[in-house]
Amino acid sequence: MTRSRVRGAALVAAALLVVAGCGGGGGGGGGGTQAEPAPAGPPQRGGELIVLEGTFAGGYPSGLDPATNTTGGANISMNNAIFGGLFMLVADEDGSNARIEPNQAESYELLDGGTRVIIKIRPGITFSDGTPFDAEAVAFNFNRNYTSECSCRPLWPLAENGITVVDPLTVQLQFTRPTASVINAFPSSNVNWIVSPTALQQQGPEQFKITPVGAGPFKVVSNQLSSQLVLERNPTYHKEGLPYLDRLTFQTIGGDQPAYQALLAGQAQAYEGLSTTPLLEQAQQQDRLSVTVQPATSPYVIQLNTKAAPFNDQRAREAIYAATDFNAIAQGLFRGLYPVSQSFTGPGGLFYQETVDGYPPYDPERARQLVNELGGLTVKLGTLKAYVAEQVNTALQTQWQEAGINVTIESYELSQLVAEFNSGAWQSMLQTAGAWDPAAGVGVAFRFRSDSPFTGVADPALDQLLDSAAATVDVAERERLYIEAGKYISDNAYAPFGLAFASANLATEGVHGPGLTTKIPPLVVNAGVIWDSVWRTQT
Repeated sequence: MTRSRVRGAALVAAALLVVAGCGGGGGGGGGGTQAEPAPAGPPQRGGELIVLEGTFAGGYPSGLDPATNTTGGANISMNNAIFGGLFMLVADEDGSNARIEPNQAESYELLDGGTRVIIKIRPGITFSDGTPFDAEAVAFNFNRNYTSECSCRPLWPLAENGITVVDPLTVQLQFTRPTASVINAFPSSNVNWIVSPTALQQQGPEQFKITPVGAGPFKVVSNQLSSQLVLERNPTYHKEGLPYLDRLTFQTIGGDQPAYQALLAGQAQAYEGLSTTPLLEQAQQQDRLSVTVQPATSPYVIQLNTKAAPFNDQRAREAIYAATDFNAIAQGLFRGLYPVSQSFTGPGGLFYQETVDGYPPYDPERARQLVNELGGLTVKLGTLKAYVAEQVNTALQTQWQEAGINVTIESYELSQLVAEFNSGAWQSMLQTAGAWDPAAGVGVAFRFRSDSPFTGVADPALDQLLDSAAATVDVAERERLYIEAGKYISDNAYAPFGLAFASANLATEGVHGPGLTTKIPPLVVNAGVIWDSVWRTQT
């Protein structure tokens, strides 16, 4: 097959997603979701929504310019509100039938076995400054974002002069090898968020990161970095009658507890990314709140830096596997709310694989033997400042110490965590490694490919496996290759996997919207809310 509609491939992938069981079930963990009753009447226009964000999604110290925002993968909600996106991940209300749909793009094709991609731009779109959203603007953004410092930039295998303008509404990407997953990766990548080249030139990069200009449903009124972003309806938005809201404010808050209290006090109407399990259970008992646990796509993984001691020795890595009991953590700390995965997929995403053939079992006696062989093992284990991650880290410290491993733990804000990875001096990190499509977002390549700044592995054979899986247009072959990659990671003891975690979104009465009060599998950690369709009941 030399020419195929990617739209058809996306439907095949969506069918596989349904088979994988991403549908209902409260995030795949059995904890349940408090379903909101169907809204009475059609969506209503008007009103303001204040959305609370924790320090992960609400932290953006380098601004919101997609090319210079180093935490862009965490700020997907804000980016979608300002820039919209060429493509978006949508799903039925229960999270099933997830699929990529064109948004500012009108259509797309994979050609020549996946080495060439044609993207047609929807006609008639303008940026909120009135300038044209056309192929020249898109190509400018592709070139700028592809070479940016953002952790969410795409890892495209671009050919020389691989980004070209075919006509005023058509852009072509040319790759050196097949890249069939390219469209699935757009919604979690900075190339999806197209900025106005004119506004960038007029403002200059330092001001533009504060007041960026896009063609999304909202435009920036004011922006205090990592604190408060105030947006208002974009009157030139290309979808007639949308957005419904007049005003949308993102407010960063210190954590789940203050966010929960703020919602109950009426100080805000929504909160993205609740992860504190006791609060989740409390919220599910609140008649005044809608609670939506998203389908899990991102298992936790204990990344081991194999490029330096002690984990350049496979015995040290095997000791970590043998000393780790994620099943006990899942039951003891979280009462089975989150399933345990032995690979880089979760029940809400494509190619879900719960178990891996030959995965090293929990065996504390073997761990102690390996530690003795090594003459001792001392490890620093880091993670992001978040309730579930910190709870798991503390439990891992206890388990590892019982196996004779000396362990210190540390939690980081997102910007600090990025700096730790960039330093290359880290030893082990509890992180998430997953996405709706394993080739997208914080998927397997993000954590394991040799050229990623967030990897602890440099293995050409694994790179080849991941490249092949991302390249093929055959869904069954992709699944086979990802199963093989999961086993390869396990056989080499590169990184133990754990809980397939899913956060929850909270909303007060009268708030409705896809990804906020309905399920959409998370692109990274939080679901991608479709802000132009969020509305409030007007009284």
